Amino acid sequence: MSEANTDDINQRHRLRMERKKAIIDAKIAAADKQIGIIIVNTGNGKGKSSSGFGMAIRAMGHGMKVGIVQFIKGAMSTGEEKFLRRFPDEVSFHAMGEGYTWETQDRERDIEKARVAWEQAKAFLSDPAIGLVLFDELNIALKYRYLDVDTVIADLLERPAMQHVVITGRGAPPELIAIADTVTEMGEVKHAFKAGIGAQEGTEW
Repeated sequence: MSEANTDDINQRHRLRMERKKAIIDAKIAAADKQIGIIIVNTGNGKGKSSSGFGMAIRAMGHGMKVGIVQFIKGAMSTGEEKFLRRFPDEVSFHAMGEGYTWETQDRERDIEKARVAWEQAKAFLSDPAIGLVLFDELNIALKYRYLDVDTVIADLLERPAMQHVVITGRGAPPELIAIADTVTEMGEVKHAFKAGIGAQEGTEW
C-alpha cells in the first residue's frame, strides 16, 4: 500500500473517531443520574455468576461493602466463596442452598431454604451500608416458584437509593426483567461439557 493511501485511510479513520467521540461524549453528558441499579444476568450460557462475582470484587475495590446470598448453591464450596471469605470486613457471604434441584429432589425443603435465604437478602436490602448485593441463582428460585416474584420485586424496589443489586441465574422472569436497569442474556456457543470434559476447578467452581 502506498504512503498516500495509508495517509488517506488514517485521515478517514481519524474523522470517523472524532464524530464517534462527539456522539459518545454527548451521551455521557446526558447520563447524569446517580442511583443504585438492578443488573440481571440470565440465559443458558456460561458466565452469569462469574460476572456477578466480578462486579462484587469491583465494588470492593471501590471501598464498598458487599453482601452475597447464594440461592440453590451451597452444598459445595466454590473458589469464589473461598476467596471472598478472606475479606470478612468487606463482604458478608451466605451460601444458603443445598445443591441443584435435580440433586435435592425435595421441593418443600428447597422452598424453605429459599425463603430463609430471602430473609437474609432482605436484611442486606434494608442496610444502606451495603453498597452492592449479589443474589446468585435467585432467578432459579423464582423460576421454580420457590419465592413469590411480586414480593421479591417489592423488596428490591424498597432498598436504599444508592444500593446496587446483581441477580444471576437462568430463566429470569419477565417481571424481574421489566424492573431491571441492565439485563444481559448469556448465549452458549460451545461448552466443554458437551465434549465430555468435566467441570474444572478454577473455571467452573
